[in-house]
Amino acid sequence: MYFDFDPGGATVWVFLAVVIFLVALLYFGIHKKIASALDARADKIREELDEARRLREEAQTLLASYQRQQKEAEDQAEAIVKQARHDAEIMAVQARKDLAERLERRTAQAEAKIANAEAQAMAEVKSRAADMAVNAAEKILRSDLTSADQTKLFKDGLAQMGKTLS
Repeated sequence: MYFDFDPGGATVWVFLAVVIFLVALLYFGIHKKIASALDARADKIREELDEARRLREEAQTLLASYQRQQKEAEDQAEAIVKQARHDAEIMAVQARKDLAERLERRTAQAEAKIANAEAQAMAEVKSRAADMAVNAAEKILRSDLTSADQTKLFKDGLAQMGKTLS
């Protein structure tokens, strides 16, 4: 490369103008202003990164909180379902027990009615048999029957009582 130092040449004057311009910039502290602007820009970027980290941590905390709440809600729903099943089983057992008790009471009432009807029927049969026996005895005592007639009458009365009792 060839450099011609000719004081009348344009290259020298452009070179001197650039050097003077750079010296002026250094004199007025432009390099410090540029450095402080770059530092401010770096600080701003650092703050934005810190803010992004903080927001990320908050988001992760919030996500963990929502996941925990979801898990708790699922556990609570499961507990409610278990409790409902348990309550339904208890109600079914109680309903079966109540039904069995009602059936036993109705059976006991029916048996009591049957026993009462049997007792009433037996009392009626006994009363009728006693009335027939009294009537037969009255007939025997009022009539002058021979002992053969009395025996026949007695046997007929016994036969009628047997029919009535059965």
